[in-house]
Amino acid sequence: MKNDSSDSRPRPRWKQWLIERLDLSTQSRDELMEELHRINKKNILPDDAVNMMQGVVNFSSLQVQDVMIPRSQVQFIGHDDDFSTILKLIAETEHSRYPVVADNREDLIGILLAKDLLRYIGREDEFAIDDIVRPALIVPETQPLSRLLAEFRNNRAHMAVVIDEYAGIAGLVTFEDVLEQIVGDIDDEYDDEEDEDPNIIQQGGGRYLVSGITPIEELNELVGIELDDDAADTVAGLMINQLGKIPRPGEETTIGDLTLRVLLGDSRRIEQIEVLVGKQPHTTPVT
Repeated sequence: MKNDSSDSRPRPRWKQWLIERLDLSTQSRDELMEELHRINKKNILPDDAVNMMQGVVNFSSLQVQDVMIPRSQVQFIGHDDDFSTILKLIAETEHSRYPVVADNREDLIGILLAKDLLRYIGREDEFAIDDIVRPALIVPETQPLSRLLAEFRNNRAHMAVVIDEYAGIAGLVTFEDVLEQIVGDIDDEYDDEEDEDPNIIQQGGGRYLVSGITPIEELNELVGIELDDDAADTVAGLMINQLGKIPRPGEETTIGDLTLRVLLGDSRRIEQIEVLVGKQPHTTPVT
């Protein structure tokens, strides 16, 4: 009989490292998130690593409908569209995959990959969409993201069509949408930095709209203040350290003469903050 020597083998270094630094007696997701916040506050791990771990913790509670692209923002290709019409749409939208539908936009035909059109360049008269349309991965909007990730891997797919309870098309979800819940926003070669919104937008009267990822140093320079950037690099990190948790929209904190209030965010990140200089009543800014 073969002896099981697994108990005598040394623990992997990463596992031993976690055991030494994490309180493994935590019993709930919230307690684990608090423990990760403690790790971050003591600078035991970089912000990016802690954010990724928090993303993994939250991942199991998310559904497809939490991250999907809604139907109103989806670019469809009609089954009867000719080659030039499709090529023009792709040139305007610059996506790599499109759902192909019948005239009523409820009858899903499949998925068209933009690269598959290359074979028809110079011989457009031979174009037949049925020859290149691919089967679509279809998922319900209530499906857990963990299961969707497994389906993406098993089907070697990068996009799925989301349907609602009535089997109508509710939207799209991509592999990138799912991955971003763990690693944060992913920019690709088509993301133009010059077109990105500024980190800080001045609203007048001592009121500013500030992106959560804004470096504290940038806010200090623009507003003329001296917030401490030793414990955190970003304005979002500053709020998290001040409150001891990731605040939800509507929650606020006061630091000196500044009031910081979360406008946009979720359970794992702060996207936009309203910063007020001095004592002023809150009003909902027009964005």
